[in-house]
Amino acid sequence: MVTHATFGIERRYAASPATVFAAFSDAEKKRLWFASGAVLEHSLDFRVGGVERTRSRGTLGPGGPAVVFGNDSIYVDIAQNERIVLAYSMAVDGRRISASLATFEFRADGAGTLLQFTEQSAFFEGSDGAAMREMGWRHLLDTLTAVLANVAN
Repeated sequence: MVTHATFGIERRYAASPATVFAAFSDAEKKRLWFASGAVLEHSLDFRVGGVERTRSRGTLGPGGPAVVFGNDSIYVDIAQNERIVLAYSMAVDGRRISASLATFEFRADGAGTLLQFTEQSAFFEGSDGAAMREMGWRHLLDTLTAVLANVAN
């Protein structure tokens, strides 16, 4: 059984589109907000056709068993400082739980940036589902807010 979902998130950052884009395109900067926790692996080949791979250890909810979360992405389209489109799958202990298409759009917004994020997903049996995935992205994009605030200071 597959469940399909689409959701969007907007964030405003007090940094230029080039600075926000760099937080996605530079491996060291991206790891600061994207690959947190008990990271086992994070690699980023940021180019069209390039692959990003992340493995981290965590739990399935409070008090849950320890598992390895996997995220494998391929970059489908990149427009410097404007847009990133990637296809990614997520796995828990090697079992794929979803496949998604994610689009990040960066627009100048006064002295900062408006980020528009859209995800279209197929969730498989035993997946986290759309509500949990959206909550996860909201957390990641909030972490990016803090990382960008430290870059500006």
